[in-house]
Amino acid sequence: MQPTSAATPPQKAFEISHASEISAARRHGAHLAELTGLDEIDAGRLAIVVTETGTNILKHARQGRLILRAVWINWRHGVEVIAIDTGPGIANLVRSMHDGVSTTGTAGTGLGAMRRQSDSFDIFSVPGQGTGIHLTVLAAHAAGAHAAPDGMAEPGAWGSAPSAASATLPAPLSPAVSRLRVGAVCLPVAGEDLCGDAWSMVEDHVGLRLMVADGLGHGPGAALASQAAVAVLQAQETLEPAAMIEAMHAALQTTRGAAAVAARLDFQQDRIQMAGVGNISACVIQGETRRQLISHNGIVGHNLRKVQEFGAEWTPGALAIFCSDGIGTQWDLRAYPGLQNCHPALIAAVLYRDFMRLRDDATVLVIQRLN
Repeated sequence: MQPTSAATPPQKAFEISHASEISAARRHGAHLAELTGLDEIDAGRLAIVVTETGTNILKHARQGRLILRAVWINWRHGVEVIAIDTGPGIANLVRSMHDGVSTTGTAGTGLGAMRRQSDSFDIFSVPGQGTGIHLTVLAAHAAGAHAAPDGMAEPGAWGSAPSAASATLPAPLSPAVSRLRVGAVCLPVAGEDLCGDAWSMVEDHVGLRLMVADGLGHGPGAALASQAAVAVLQAQETLEPAAMIEAMHAALQTTRGAAAVAARLDFQQDRIQMAGVGNISACVIQGETRRQLISHNGIVGHNLRKVQEFGAEWTPGALAIFCSDGIGTQWDLRAYPGLQNCHPALIAAVLYRDFMRLRDDATVLVIQRLN
């Protein structure tokens, strides 16, 4: 088995309401480019992508948010950029992708430049409800000896981290688990540098094991609790979900405790098994059907009343979505026609944009099974 959550640099969000904030995001992008080993050309592409996405927010929505992090996709390091806003949206996406098309009197090269300069590009926009854009800029060459076959989908992420100071680059998931796409938003409440939420994944011989934890409160104490839960998954990666929660309970007794979910995705049995304690929501969406997976009341590390596993079918095309309680529970993907077909990171970003609670850390983890 291969642990897949090294201490990767955490996602960092930039509120965009002035050109100076675009510059700050671009500087952070340059830092991530250096960290991930992008060469001068690829770092330049990233600078263009960050500038264009930020400028697009200012021109059309006046304010929004850019979210950046380091990723490894198909054995290539790079940087992921997410842009979200609640502006007027785009009435005709196809037309807007062509250079020279503008609604603000500019040259109209923004969306086209973003797509040309990125290695992957996805956009979701609804008139009157805003826009979300997901892009990646990757190194020109694979870093490992064996790159994934062309067209193979990527997990795209490995977990969250407590601080950039201890950051190292992630290890890739194997081709066997590249039958998934994964996207996440995991960000601290305003005013905090450390996120009290965390998530992590490890692979096994039949699929994937994962966890999501929400340390009580926010700030350093909450981050300490959630990262203790991550450490249990990394050290006890063969445990089934219920046993994983029990092990987390023992490990978190010296912390303030956390809500936590542990799950196993099994490709052979086409099943997802999950155990949860506390208010982290989890569901499986297949087409129009949504199956909620239940967590019991309690606090991992302090008050573990009952641990019970629940399961659901996990077939090609299914989505598994996990949300900490920093995300409101009244969302419904059917209210966003077409979003279910977008990259999981874009799904996570739109749910975060529309349902984040301003007084808590927030996590949305979305996993899509491709085949």
